[in-house]
Amino acid sequence: MELSSITELDFNESGEWPTPIKSIAILLICVLVWGGGYYFQLKDKKIELEALEQKEVELRTTFEVKQAKAVNLEAYKEQLAEMRVMFASMLEQLPKKTEVPELLVDISRTGLINGLEFELFQPQGERPIDFYAELPINMKVTGNYHQFGEFISGIASLPRIVTLHDMQMGPLNEKTGKMTMDVQAKTYRYFDEQE
Repeated sequence: MELSSITELDFNESGEWPTPIKSIAILLICVLVWGGGYYFQLKDKKIELEALEQKEVELRTTFEVKQAKAVNLEAYKEQLAEMRVMFASMLEQLPKKTEVPELLVDISRTGLINGLEFELFQPQGERPIDFYAELPINMKVTGNYHQFGEFISGIASLPRIVTLHDMQMGPLNEKTGKMTMDVQAKTYRYFDEQE
């Protein structure tokens, strides 16, 4: 078959074309249909599929996290109940407004029982913080090292929460054989419902 005979082909008589020309024409038509289908149909679907696959990974991760929480839900509920009990017991250790003077007496009594001499015992004003108030007490006491340790241990064993801050110990006085300790004790009080 010659090239000049290809230009003389009539599309109306395509059924009578030679077999190699028909095969090439069918192949070209298939390629055009496939290319057009891909361009107009599958290209957008492929992008959509990739987006959905990414969303599937995110949803699977979210599901796994939620499933882990759901599996441990009973344990979380038990832990929450325990935390509520602990929180309630800690609130019990915070004195009410009427109990603060008694607590101040307990702190000074603890120092006196352990043989300390108070040079300064100065309660400061209350500072409100969230649902509780903080009451700092500046103290300066004189005694020996072991008396200081017993005093701190006694403070720790009080039924109410008292913390010690900014502790500074002075040098040993050769004449008296005693040291001084500056410390700030902080006790806490929760607010009543009226407050």
